[in-house]
Amino acid sequence: MKISQVIPLSSSVISIFLNLDKDVFKKQQQIPDQKIVRTPYGGRVVVNMPHGNSLMIHFKDKQLIRHKKRWSQVMYLYYLLGWKITTNLNVKQRKLCVFPQKEKHNTYLLALDGDTDFQPAAVMLLIDRLKLYPLVGAACGRIHPTGSGPMVWYQKFEYAVGHWLHKTAEHVFGCVLCSPGCFSLFRAAALMDDNVMKRYTVKATKAKHHIQYDQGEDRWLCTLLLKQGWRVEYNAASDAYTNAPEEFKEFYNQRRRWGPSTMANTVDLLGSGTIVTKRNPSMSKPYMFYQLFSLVSSILAPSTVILMIAGSLTVLLDIHPNIALVLSLIPPAIFLGISFRIKSDTQILIAAVLSILYAFLMMIAALSIIGNMVKDKTIMTPSSLFLITLAAFYLLTALMHPQEVGLVCFGLLYILCIPSAYMLLAIYSMTNMNNVSWGTRETAPAPAAPGAPGAAAPQPQVQKAKTTFAQFFTRSKCCRQLCRRGSEEELSSVVAPEPQLQPQNTIVEDVRSPAQEQRQMVPAFTCPNQCWVTQLQSLSDDMRLQEDSLDQEEEQFFREMTTKYLEPLPENKKKQKKMAEELKDLRNKITFVYFICNAFWLVATFALQLLGTSIFIQVPKVDINLQFTGEYMYIDPLGFMFILAFALLVLIQFIAMVYHRIYTLIHFVAFLDTESISEKQKQQESQVTDDEVDDSDEIMFPGLLKRSHNHGTLV
Repeated sequence: MKISQVIPLSSSVISIFLNLDKDVFKKQQQIPDQKIVRTPYGGRVVVNMPHGNSLMIHFKDKQLIRHKKRWSQVMYLYYLLGWKITTNLNVKQRKLCVFPQKEKHNTYLLALDGDTDFQPAAVMLLIDRLKLYPLVGAACGRIHPTGSGPMVWYQKFEYAVGHWLHKTAEHVFGCVLCSPGCFSLFRAAALMDDNVMKRYTVKATKAKHHIQYDQGEDRWLCTLLLKQGWRVEYNAASDAYTNAPEEFKEFYNQRRRWGPSTMANTVDLLGSGTIVTKRNPSMSKPYMFYQLFSLVSSILAPSTVILMIAGSLTVLLDIHPNIALVLSLIPPAIFLGISFRIKSDTQILIAAVLSILYAFLMMIAALSIIGNMVKDKTIMTPSSLFLITLAAFYLLTALMHPQEVGLVCFGLLYILCIPSAYMLLAIYSMTNMNNVSWGTRETAPAPAAPGAPGAAAPQPQVQKAKTTFAQFFTRSKCCRQLCRRGSEEELSSVVAPEPQLQPQNTIVEDVRSPAQEQRQMVPAFTCPNQCWVTQLQSLSDDMRLQEDSLDQEEEQFFREMTTKYLEPLPENKKKQKKMAEELKDLRNKITFVYFICNAFWLVATFALQLLGTSIFIQVPKVDINLQFTGEYMYIDPLGFMFILAFALLVLIQFIAMVYHRIYTLIHFVAFLDTESISEKQKQQESQVTDDEVDDSDEIMFPGLLKRSHNHGTLV
């Protein structure tokens, strides 16, 4: 959303509640004046909604306060927990910094992305979980990706499998390791606990900190909650919808962040396994072993895909398995080698071409396996068993989710994309681990005013969140100095922008253009503050913005918080260069360990295939009628152990899914209002007149807003 759309949108929202649509309502009302406030971090627009809620739009100046997503979260969390809650306490409690336990436990914070869509019932289901179990520090719902195109279709099935199996297994056997920031509910008491928010404000001083802290901040926050003994849960009935990457490049850059951060946080938990299992009753040692096994499986995913491709080549070309293994190893090995030398955009282009070729190979191999099953009249071959088991498992899992059974149609695309998602993407993520830029929805500097020095290049068309003050400042000639740094402002009510994506083998702060360096030396304000206030006031004709001042105590709070946690970091090129080298060194070490493990797995398989005549497991072949054909199938011990381990993992996740489905159904049935909604809706609709406000939520969910939660507060 553009900043220029924020004020008109606020006006439109208010007009809905005040019955201002001339085509619908006869009686018209005037939109009340709203406030615009200067703050220590930038600015704020306060819109008072008709029924008492407040809509606050914050403008962050990154020369006044630290920027990037995690620091925006720190600002909001400390503002909500450290200021909003304390305003309800008496003077003595505020001086002693004493927070009543009931107030902390009954205060919840809903974390959302700017593009997340949900219904009130989804939030109430999450509140139920936190009210029912005092040790639950966070809860998340079922995330549905939205959008169009093949990349979104793939993600629809990927998200479905992730929630159907992985999330449910974590919830049932232990705790969910990541409550996504796009739709999660957090308990204030959990965030205010020792070593949670305090630790969350730690600056990244080491290379590994950049990976764990800033590349997956929601997962790291959950790691801190789990270490402190809080439980994180998943509610499958709480649905939310969020935009997913539609382009191949955006998808790869998103997963380039998620992959290493997931691995870093999991290793952190496993490394502290003894302490975590003692402090957190939901994190048992068997569950930690399950996470270890899942981590090992994800590490060995590239070599597993190579073996699968080798099996496909063996079937298609009728060649020796070892020859097929060597042939299947050549493309990913070349891609891995050149990825250290070429730029990330070129890597993505090569990965896209290889993904298409591998998709055709997977499709041809699947058809060949089906043809051989019909020709030989047997299903007792490794390839046939794998294909049948995988298809049956996904189909049965989808049938357990009747409302989402249609997603199984995207399962074919998901299978065709396995080489791209589990091999090529792993190579891209590992070799670009030192690039800690955000990679998606990035904001390039906006052009300066005409004639102003240091004009920046135009923003790319793929940019969806242009959160800069330049759109306002360029209208005023008195603000050219402010205009030049206007592109460095950010609006925290939408997706927080990140610096422009840098070339391969760099970190975000490593490269600065001369224009950026010039803007860095410009003072915070070289012209009156009234300038940007005037620009915002001119955006709306029917809603006036009256300039107001911030409460003195609140202003002091923001200044102290900024000084303690959010002061802008000074530019130090020497430290930035040193950190860039440390990130490269960390990338090289982890990449070596990651791929040497895959190499060991492939070499062991190669050796056992050479010794196949003496070391093997003999399994009798049966036909379609399960009658012995007189022939035997030979499986190497390593492959047999892998199949057995994979089957065990799938069985564990399936049992957890069935258990979770039963209890989700019980929770949802208990949540539903027993009174007929249609009858109540008719009664309330008959009472609504033109002089009354039509509250659609009250009609759609008649019992929802009347549910008592012991005076719990949803922030």
